[in-house]
Amino acid sequence: MQKLSKTALIISLLTFITACNDNGEKADSVSNPPVKPIPFEPLEATISDLHASLQSKGATCVDVVQSYLDRIDAYDIQGPTLSSVIRINPKILEEAAELDQYYAKNAKFKGDLHCVTVMAKDNIDVVNMPNTAGSSALLDNFPSDDAYIIKNIKEKGGLILGKANLDEFAFGFGGKSTVGGQAKNVYDLTKGPGGSSSGTGTAISASLAMVGIGTDTGGSIRVPSSVQGLVGLRPSLRLLSLDGIIPLAPTQDTAGPMCRKVVDCAKLMDAMVGFDGSASSNQRSDFIYNAPLLTSATAYQALVKQPNSYVPHEASLQGKRIGLVRDAYGTNEEALLVKGVIEQAAEALRQAGAVVEEVEVSDLSTILGSTKITDDKGHTGSFSSLSGFEFKKSLTDYLNTANSQYKSYDELAASGKMISSFKGYDRDPSAESFIKDYALNTLTRSPFVRSRLNAALDNNALDGTSKGVGYDALAYPSITGFVGNLGGSPTTGSNNRMSPFSGFPALSVPAGTVNYTKRSEYPLNVNIEFMAREFDEPTLFNVAIAFEKANPARLTPSHTPALTAAVIQ
Repeated sequence: MQKLSKTALIISLLTFITACNDNGEKADSVSNPPVKPIPFEPLEATISDLHASLQSKGATCVDVVQSYLDRIDAYDIQGPTLSSVIRINPKILEEAAELDQYYAKNAKFKGDLHCVTVMAKDNIDVVNMPNTAGSSALLDNFPSDDAYIIKNIKEKGGLILGKANLDEFAFGFGGKSTVGGQAKNVYDLTKGPGGSSSGTGTAISASLAMVGIGTDTGGSIRVPSSVQGLVGLRPSLRLLSLDGIIPLAPTQDTAGPMCRKVVDCAKLMDAMVGFDGSASSNQRSDFIYNAPLLTSATAYQALVKQPNSYVPHEASLQGKRIGLVRDAYGTNEEALLVKGVIEQAAEALRQAGAVVEEVEVSDLSTILGSTKITDDKGHTGSFSSLSGFEFKKSLTDYLNTANSQYKSYDELAASGKMISSFKGYDRDPSAESFIKDYALNTLTRSPFVRSRLNAALDNNALDGTSKGVGYDALAYPSITGFVGNLGGSPTTGSNNRMSPFSGFPALSVPAGTVNYTKRSEYPLNVNIEFMAREFDEPTLFNVAIAFEKANPARLTPSHTPALTAAVIQ
């Protein structure tokens, strides 16, 4: 962990910040009449809170960044030792001071994310920090440039505060790596954080940064969001570039925002999206795994129909139609408690003006992998994640162009520095013993799953016969149980497979809490997940922002309260 003392940081930046202040004095003479300074408190702060404070001169960007560094020191390194942050950006205060200088000189923000502190999962390339995927074998992997989504965030004025802990190489839901150790759940320090975007989840829930970025192959954004009271979006596949992200299964992989408020995730998405012409973007022209890449921004826009902003002009549930997938409930004791929260959330949706009806997703048990299927070649098997087939090759492809001493999966495995042998995740999809299973999960799976989810959204039978008016979104529990013990996984169920198997976007939002002393002495978070049609993130954000307003369910963690000195006035 790189951490300078507050005094040393201030001294090292004194000249630079003074220059910013000089420029600020010149700008003041032509600015609007002074307003009362609005203090900045990082605990549960939103992007709007931050910008109001900066505009009123209640805080500088350097002040804001230092307040988050103080919280990391107090809660991640000391105190409850959350172990959510692997590394601090060594130039973060310099970058904050540059933004202060920009604002003083231009009397405007650099962009919509001006001074927004972002905690990036440590499988995403960020210059000045190694990209380790949590593995000590990659501590020498300093990227030459930023991942595409990181470049976009910086262009909008965002600050990458640091890199977050994760399940090593993004495998699992437990939150442990050789670089970062075991991350904790901010609500109950004896419980796990969920994964694999474990550190991002803990850091954002603990207000150690304003917003975060996770990655999701089979639930790794939505699971930690569910157990740590966060909003987490798994976007439509191909919407975001995968450039500069250490892969797990490129056919299913995507990055996505994790935030305390839905609107902040929408603002972060505004910066992350865009056409990337690089060979590593994975922005395919068709959903099929081997489709050629898009070749122009025009083709990208025609496909994804990116709006001017994902923040709705006025979010409302009035007249919105939500299909409640009750077949996605589990049946054990935990699942029944989760069901109760989701049913209460459904009633909140109705009270806010939405029409909520039960909807059937045909062949749901097959989609979720619990029922086998026979493909048109006569092969019988189950739908499953592609990580076992794609990890070895895709990691080797990344390492071939990275600055690590290891240039392949085999070299990395032979180093003995990985937390796991990853047995079963080094399969060759062209091998005779696996080729049929790979074909089942690439050629058969996607049209099977997409057709059934589209039918449910359209409220049609599989033959196209209408059952009634279609739905704006489907709703179901993100996970069917609760947080696991420290070092263990939550009781997730398989609902997290619907989005990666289809490519449709899914947004996990806090729905309520349950008191269940068999699992924890603290209230347990439950998230509802909304799914929309491919590239229809605008509908998801509209529904979720209005739902959050009607049903504010997030709890502020008790283990990471405000630091008195952090309130900047």
